[in-house]
Amino acid sequence: MAKIHFRPYNSNQTVLFPQRIDEDIAENDPVRMVNALVESLNLESFRKLYKECGRSPYHPRMMLKVILYACMNNVYSCRKIESLLHRDIHYIWLAGYEKPDFITINRFRNRVKKEINEVFTQVVLLLSSRGFISLNVEYIDGTKIESKANRYTFVWRKTVERNRERLMKKIHVLLEQIDDAIARENSSESDEEIAFTPAMLTEMAGELRSALEQVPEPSTKEEKAALKKTRRQLKELEGHRDKLQEYDNHLKTLQERNSYSKTDKDATFMRMKEDAMRNGQTKPGYNLQIGTENQFITDFALFPNPTDTLAMIPFLQSFSNRYGRPARTVVADSGYGSEENYRFMEENSMEAYVKYSRFHMEQRPRFNPDPFKSENFYYNEEHDFCICPMGQKMRRIGTKRVKTASGYVSENARYRAVRCEGCPLRCRCFKAKGNRTIELNHRLRRYRQKAKGLLCSGEGLKHRGQRCIEPEAVFGQMKNNMNYKRFRHFGMDKVFMDFSFFAIAFNIKKMCARMEKECIGRLTELLYGLAAAIFRCWGHINQRYPQNIAA
Repeated sequence: MAKIHFRPYNSNQTVLFPQRIDEDIAENDPVRMVNALVESLNLESFRKLYKECGRSPYHPRMMLKVILYACMNNVYSCRKIESLLHRDIHYIWLAGYEKPDFITINRFRNRVKKEINEVFTQVVLLLSSRGFISLNVEYIDGTKIESKANRYTFVWRKTVERNRERLMKKIHVLLEQIDDAIARENSSESDEEIAFTPAMLTEMAGELRSALEQVPEPSTKEEKAALKKTRRQLKELEGHRDKLQEYDNHLKTLQERNSYSKTDKDATFMRMKEDAMRNGQTKPGYNLQIGTENQFITDFALFPNPTDTLAMIPFLQSFSNRYGRPARTVVADSGYGSEENYRFMEENSMEAYVKYSRFHMEQRPRFNPDPFKSENFYYNEEHDFCICPMGQKMRRIGTKRVKTASGYVSENARYRAVRCEGCPLRCRCFKAKGNRTIELNHRLRRYRQKAKGLLCSGEGLKHRGQRCIEPEAVFGQMKNNMNYKRFRHFGMDKVFMDFSFFAIAFNIKKMCARMEKECIGRLTELLYGLAAAIFRCWGHINQRYPQNIAA
């Protein structure tokens, strides 16, 4: 029977790894791309974050490489990164056998939370120089990402305002009940119009306390009861003051928002697509806006408001501030189609391939516009009048100005019919009394006509088809493939820092995939060309020496 010889091994030998650890790393491994790309970045701004004295810190390039490579592999925990630095050959090679602990890694991320945005810009400009993107077109979309905050520690504006109003009434009643000259002076006949502040209540309570200290010791039972009641009212007034201060702090934190979380005051309660209970439950989160091109993230920003309409202008300004010029072409869905946004893009010479609310409905083959809706009335621009479905001329009677949440003032022209009594179409036209009055926004109507012409053109059809596979695909890869569904930090600054690291890692990962795909494509073309050449040679040989081939 043959004797089997196994290869000897010794796990306690002096040299376990090869002399160069990267000998076991493939030449086309993404870790090599991370290493080369970070080495090419300008990190001079990181130097000001370190002190000249004390222990020598870990090199920021090494820390940046490790964190980015971890994000590319769906590792976002500092403790997991610390563990991988001890056992994974890719992390060991990137770190050069350095082993920072999880506290050091987390401290580095918090230290560079402002400078990491500049690193993202450098990576995008590098992608542009390599021909992956052009930075001329921006596909915009938004999504809601849940915060780390507690889902049940919410503060709502309407509740705070309602409770504050009730508290003000209690304060007025209490001041009327206090039998003291100082209190009567502060609660005069115009009490109902006074908007008390915590400082005013503090001053009243202090004066009332000083007055009580000067009151002599009561002798009768009635005087003792009155003094006891006044002291109880003083304590109640101080309690109302503290509660009023709490409500004012809530309103100060809310600013223009309708809600916020007590554990993450920058997070706003929004409805998420990831609704496990399917009951429309609101959760604390942020509105993430991204701009993409060829499925690379070219810009991003976080907003507290849940609607996309108010986020478009500051997001477009973010692109201009980042790259020194605005995008020439902007493509977005109907959530961004407002008069304010159209006007901003027109003033900045942008081609706005931005849909409006009824665009998809108008493109249906069987779409029939409702003739009784005001936007479908015939409008004579030269003489400024409208024609109702019955043929009656509607004269202009004035202009109505509407102010949006962002402060933009929109002008609506108002038109009124002269005689609607006895009209056979009145039952279908409107139900109010008197003559019908309509409002038309002519500026918005012109913007929509211009947007419709762009969207229905050949270039518009291309952008509309591309938009479906641009930001939507990025969100799908981000949430499902890379498991980035919830932020892991509190506060806007740290959340922005966390997504900055993720966006850089996402772009590097996408670049590696594109380069690998191009290499495979070139190799396939080469193999096909080689096979074709062999067949051509075989055909020539077969034509020239048919007898030898047959033999």
